[in-house]
Amino acid sequence: MSESNKYAIAVSAVPQYIVEQSEPANDHYVFAYTITIENVGSVAAQLIARHWIITDAGGEVQEVRGLGVIGRQPLLQPGEKFVYTSGCQLDTPVGTMRGSYQMTAVDGWQFEARIPEFTLAVPHVLH
Repeated sequence: MSESNKYAIAVSAVPQYIVEQSEPANDHYVFAYTITIENVGSVAAQLIARHWIITDAGGEVQEVRGLGVIGRQPLLQPGEKFVYTSGCQLDTPVGTMRGSYQMTAVDGWQFEARIPEFTLAVPHVLH
């Protein structure tokens, strides 16, 4: 089996606007996002750290780095999924998030799992 298939993590995101916590009049927009991380490779791997790049509609970029996700560093067996929900705040009604997870396989191999870019948007702002 090739290395790329051996160490493979699929990441998907479902964003949601949190109207109750947002204050558009004060340029304060709150979003939640539910992330699904699935080990589609053949070797168990642990999520060690995260790196997010958050960009608002004005081009303002925030980078967030830290250990684990929601205080955890899950170990994913092949075929196993880990789902969690987190959130962020923006000063604009639209933005994007993308990034990566630093993974360590049980055999010691370290690799990155890419988090595809997804859009955060207040409903009906985008076409």
